[in-house]
Amino acid sequence: MATAPLPYPESGVPEAGTPAFSPLYQQIKGLILQSLEMGEWKPGEMIPSEMELAARFRVSQGTVRKAIDELATENLVVRRQGKGTFVATHAEQHVQYRFLRLVPDAGEPGAEVPAERSIMECRRVRASAEIARPLALRAGEAVVQVRRVLSFAGVPTILEDMWLPGTAFKGLSAERLAGWRGATYAMFELEFGVRMVRAQERLRAVAADAQQAPLLKVPKGHPLLSVERIALTYNDVPMEFRRGLYRTDSRHYRNDLS
Repeated sequence: MATAPLPYPESGVPEAGTPAFSPLYQQIKGLILQSLEMGEWKPGEMIPSEMELAARFRVSQGTVRKAIDELATENLVVRRQGKGTFVATHAEQHVQYRFLRLVPDAGEPGAEVPAERSIMECRRVRASAEIARPLALRAGEAVVQVRRVLSFAGVPTILEDMWLPGTAFKGLSAERLAGWRGATYAMFELEFGVRMVRAQERLRAVAADAQQAPLLKVPKGHPLLSVERIALTYNDVPMEFRRGLYRTDSRHYRNDLS
């Protein structure tokens, strides 16, 4: 793949009379991100070695290493000792539920069996202005709307509504969702080529209404945790808007801060 020359020498110092640019390793990071976004390396695949990338971009191996270090910190790639660097994927066991923060009050987080999923609805609809806005779409554009209930040990615990851009998720159906046994985001990667790399969430306390209460098997007015999420792919392109209602009578929302 041909690579455009970098805007200034590896010293990182712009030539006289030229505007200041971002640090060189940031430019290399951007070029690697561009290749990830274009699908040159798929989730789970190994990317070229630091030496190969250094030759490709005509920079030092140290500059490439610094760029990859940042990508690894952001969970976009995974380093494996003695094997190389791989594109991160939600299909890996230890990151399958990276965005699911609801954990049991008792026991170790992640130790329990995966949630049982009941797909109630999956259909193409026209996005309202309220739904189009977080997806950076125009009102009236096609989206796939999904409603499902996640249960743990037979107890319905999460009621979720999801909206996905119709063009990117053409062909998604209730049957495909119900038949998938792994993480949903892994399915999006493998079957639709969409990798969710980060998310923004808003939390608030709400009360279950007359429609939500029976689905979660709680009385009307029961306190729930509402979690609104916008999941983004490379270059912060929104690819999912999700509203979840969480029962927290035996679970809590956990977030590790550093």
